[in-house]
Amino acid sequence: MGVRRVRKAYEQVGDQLHELIAGGGLARGERLPSESVLALEFGVSRATVREALRRLAAQSLIHTVKGAAGGSYVTVPTTDHIAEFLRTSLNLLAEAQHVSLEELLEAREALEVPAARLAAQRRRQEDVDRLRESIPAQPLELSTLDQFAHNERFHTVMIEACGNVLLSVAAQPVFTVLQTNLARSALGRRFHQSINDQHRAIAAAIEARDGRTAEREMRSHLEFLRPFYEKAWRHAVTAAERG
Repeated sequence: MGVRRVRKAYEQVGDQLHELIAGGGLARGERLPSESVLALEFGVSRATVREALRRLAAQSLIHTVKGAAGGSYVTVPTTDHIAEFLRTSLNLLAEAQHVSLEELLEAREALEVPAARLAAQRRRQEDVDRLRESIPAQPLELSTLDQFAHNERFHTVMIEACGNVLLSVAAQPVFTVLQTNLARSALGRRFHQSINDQHRAIAAAIEARDGRTAEREMRSHLEFLRPFYEKAWRHAVTAAERG
């Protein structure tokens, strides 16, 4: 039987404040009592309270404002904030080569293929309209930067249309990390034309509420992209090694 780890005072204070925020006892935008008041209420030192608040801030549950109206305010993180945090962390792991390209590609397929099927089953007309708008009518007249902006918009709308917040939060960071490397590559007109054609096929399946076809088209789309990602990844690794 192992020894039970005793939680530190600042962890206990942080846990109780976390429960109050999560349970609605402290509402978004509400100002927390001062450090001295919290220290008195919890029966701990101000240093302990300060560390507990620092940990809550790192979790984006509160933010601190300086000045006359300063203090700590409740700020429950949004899905966009969580996705951005995951993207930053994932990008750091990828740059340190703790996450392989194969792992990223596997994760993207595991997330976006079922997302396409769910989008076909659950889509609203406004989702279809937004998908269509994200596919440029004259893609070859756009700059590379604009091409990638449309590409990102398409996948963002498709993932949102699946109606699953967790899928959206998980899929967007993976897509963004892969896309960042690919955007640095030299890609020709044929590549962008193919991407837009594939997006139209996926959008058509989603509009028709054909989940099986949407799933198949998305998998085919990701298989098409694989060699381009591999080339971009090798280039990035070589550049990093050269320093």
